[in-house]
Amino acid sequence: MNDRFDLVVVGGGIVGLATAYRLLRHHPHLRLAVLEKERELAIHQSGHNSGVLHAGLYYSPGSLKARLCREGKQALEVFAAARGIPVERCGKIVVATEPEELPRLAELEARARANGVDGLEAIGPERLRELEPYAVGLRGLYSPGTAIVDFRRVALAYADEVTARGGTIFCGRRLTALRRDGGDMVLRTTGGAVRTRFVVACAGLHSDRVAALTGSDDGGMRIVPFRGDYYTVRESARGYCRGLIYPVPDPTFPFLGIHVSRRIDGRVMCGPNAVLAFAREGYRLGTISVRDLVETLRFPGFRRLARRHARTGLGELWRGMSRRAFVRAVQRYVPAIQASDLVYGPTGVRAQALDATGNLVDDFVLGGTDTVLHVRNAPSPGATASLAIARVLAEAAAERFALGPARPGDPLADP
Repeated sequence: MNDRFDLVVVGGGIVGLATAYRLLRHHPHLRLAVLEKERELAIHQSGHNSGVLHAGLYYSPGSLKARLCREGKQALEVFAAARGIPVERCGKIVVATEPEELPRLAELEARARANGVDGLEAIGPERLRELEPYAVGLRGLYSPGTAIVDFRRVALAYADEVTARGGTIFCGRRLTALRRDGGDMVLRTTGGAVRTRFVVACAGLHSDRVAALTGSDDGGMRIVPFRGDYYTVRESARGYCRGLIYPVPDPTFPFLGIHVSRRIDGRVMCGPNAVLAFAREGYRLGTISVRDLVETLRFPGFRRLARRHARTGLGELWRGMSRRAFVRAVQRYVPAIQASDLVYGPTGVRAQALDATGNLVDDFVLGGTDTVLHVRNAPSPGATASLAIARVLAEAAAERFALGPARPGDPLADP
């Protein structure tokens, strides 16, 4: 067992890599490794997402999401600019198309203003047409600072920083077991054993399973995977969307609804819906993991959720199966887009924590013990907030793990 470290980060996605970077920047003498089960880094949620750098419109004031989204966005923009990673502030408009959506839009505006979202503007139909000529609606909420970026490229830049600062990244090494050995922990992986003093687990779709391996109390939470399907707009129809056009979210469901969004590579996407994935890494409808599916169906929290939101869930499933239903959802606010303008794909899977009562856990959940820290729930805007989540984890690690003196004059809040 030659691989011995002070600290091991489990998970080579954007949050795990950001955390490793923060730790090494602040504690340059730390012997640190990242364990990633795949052969490549950041290929799941970090590589299958909308690419939206969120400004903080949606989140409950005072929540971790609200605070860390704004901090993380600013830090990521600074990080990206210093490394030549393109970020485009294309702006987002949340559009109300029905009178019953107007109170929800007003509540969203109040929440966004409480969160200090920069440049927020309540708009009417004329301003909407000026910003997005093909969009329709009664009222809108415009966030000019919302941006787009390639999050996988950002994650790989974090990885470059980790290796440049002396960290080690192991790919293709899935964690299978953990045991205590004196003052150390021995992590058994598919590529051999690793010995470490401390662990920070950022395992995304498998965060609950990694928590179970470490013996941590899960608080009754489980990860339930939700698949989101996108359509790509043909190049001839990309002009129907200049930036990001979103519907008013349903407050009873934690997903933002089918929207039209521009990507940093110039593509325009429509989606996603949100349906139960039959595998934690099930990017296709026909991908089924018996273990994953049985765990989900046996979990009382999921059964309660399914009963509570049966009608909404069936609607999401139908839009995933019917192109016509999917297009109708898009045409509510961009009627120019036709079925012939859309090509199926890509898809993503969201790791959503669910508690035993059937409630989808809304906020980030971070915590742990004096030897192990966990990211138990970090869905959107987790990628936007990656450097801010990493700061919180690095501060907690420095306090709990006694990592030694930090580099002077290098505040953790500085990206």
